[in-house]
Amino acid sequence: MIDLNSDQDIKIVGDRPSEDVRRNRQQQEEQMAKALPDNRAAKLLGERIARFFIEDAKSAEQDSAVNMDMMIQRRLLLSFTATVCFEQYCKSDELGGVAQKSFLNALKNEDAELYRTSSDTGAFSFYYLAFRRGGDIERRMGQTFAMLCSHDGDPIFQELGEALYCWFTAEVRKAAKELNLD
Repeated sequence: MIDLNSDQDIKIVGDRPSEDVRRNRQQQEEQMAKALPDNRAAKLLGERIARFFIEDAKSAEQDSAVNMDMMIQRRLLLSFTATVCFEQYCKSDELGGVAQKSFLNALKNEDAELYRTSSDTGAFSFYYLAFRRGGDIERRMGQTFAMLCSHDGDPIFQELGEALYCWFTAEVRKAAKELNLD
């Protein structure tokens, strides 16, 4: 039972509460100002990788040798690769989140259908399982790509998935380094 007449939870304000509040606010503003250039760079990274991703998707659509199922799996692998690379190559989780959000927003704004076919959480779960197992990640990404393309165990599809993962990882790493986010 609460005793409304009790003063046990009353706190006494310091001698200069407004000075403490002002100092805290000033420290927060200084921290935000320091983080602003990195946040801008992370946003730019996400946008840059999205443009690169969109160009690749359009190029793949032009290739008559690529069937629709494989094209969608390619998009999912590259989108997953961007996601884990933002986490790996940005110097903080916050900046990785900014880059990821910027990437997804750019995709959604540019091409809603491309965005929709690039964010299947089921496929991402398989890629995350392969990624988190450690070890030979590139090979595991290739194996997972082949499996999702309904070509489980096919060395050609495995090599293609591995090559796509390695290529896009290098592109994200390069862009993050250029923007001083690594």
